[in-house]
Amino acid sequence: MITANDSSLLAKAGLPKNLTWGYLGVLIFMMGDGVEQGWLSPYLLSQHMRIEQSAALFTVYGVTIAISSWLSGVLAETYGPKKAMLAGLLLYIIGTVGFVGFGMARLHYPIMLATYAIRGFGYPLFAYSFLVWITYKTPQTMLGRAVGWFWFVFTGGLNVLGAYYSSWAIEKLGYQNTLWSSIFWVALGALLALVFNKESFDTHQKRGQTPNKGEELMKGFTIIKEEPKVLLGGIVRIINTTAQFAFPVFLPIYMAQFAISTKEWLQIWGTIFTANIAFNLIFGFIGDRLGWRRTIIWFGGIGCGLTTLLLFYIPVWTGGNYWAVMLAGVLWGALLAGYVPLSALVPSLVEKDKGAAMAILNLGAGLPVFVGPALVGLFISTIGNAGIVWILATLYFISALLTVFITLPKKMK
Repeated sequence: MITANDSSLLAKAGLPKNLTWGYLGVLIFMMGDGVEQGWLSPYLLSQHMRIEQSAALFTVYGVTIAISSWLSGVLAETYGPKKAMLAGLLLYIIGTVGFVGFGMARLHYPIMLATYAIRGFGYPLFAYSFLVWITYKTPQTMLGRAVGWFWFVFTGGLNVLGAYYSSWAIEKLGYQNTLWSSIFWVALGALLALVFNKESFDTHQKRGQTPNKGEELMKGFTIIKEEPKVLLGGIVRIINTTAQFAFPVFLPIYMAQFAISTKEWLQIWGTIFTANIAFNLIFGFIGDRLGWRRTIIWFGGIGCGLTTLLLFYIPVWTGGNYWAVMLAGVLWGALLAGYVPLSALVPSLVEKDKGAAMAILNLGAGLPVFVGPALVGLFISTIGNAGIVWILATLYFISALLTVFITLPKKMK
């Protein structure tokens, strides 16, 4: 295990040397998982699938992601991260084989629904179980930087490398073969994270009596009664990325009113998350020095609330100036990383059962996949684009207020 006074270059950068292979494995795994991010829905529509069917497919996928996100924390602590990550790999492969080989190949919708749902269990079990591993193996003084590196490789693999690879692969390999190739990448990532990574995992429980598995699983629920501040952290985590999944539903249409084309919007969206992955690291460092709560409150909550409004109103004020919108978007994407220290703060609220605390946080990471689009669907017809943006901005301000009450135990400050 890395120690707080380790003077190595990796330790100074906040990257646990003993888990380096795991970080690299998560990067490659998430690249494989992200191969269909930008094109699956349009492809299915081009194959004469109705938009309602496509929406239902992604809704089911979002539900299983949320369930798996919660399970990752308690399963990682109960059975160990390696077993939980292996389960994620197997479910991903089974889901992909069924989805591509039997669902997409025949455009058999019920099979597509079932197998894409199975596939959704894969990446949260793999990636978020590794995040639990990080929280146990990293000293508190550098935990903010360590989780910053996690979100760097997670987002970099899913939203950046996956997109670049698929832009090449769909032209050279075709759509279905691109999805088949994802199995190679996730398997390679798993090899690095589970075989090359030799680090052991022992929780406080495994050093004593063998715990009751049922009781351990239930801690994923009971932890919020034992430590209510964990629940507050989970709510803040939901708010963190709700806008990320709400924006794509209505902002491209809104931007088109100001002559910003779909291609230009995609360039803006891609640049937003390029900035985001860089600032995932920066805010890891800032959080360790300024304080996790202060960073979340001022950069995450207040910062994202203000830049959400800025992103909406800047086209009005500038007549749809592309570079002004780009700047507003990059500011929002950068400040979105202000929530990174939340992954250090929440597990530090408890001395034991960190996996259970992470289960709530991971559930909060999974729920926005459909909470964001649901907000738009429920309210846009009555309050319009501006109303949705004000809801999202208000949620960010509320998250800042909630974070005020997420205080660490005195002995851990």
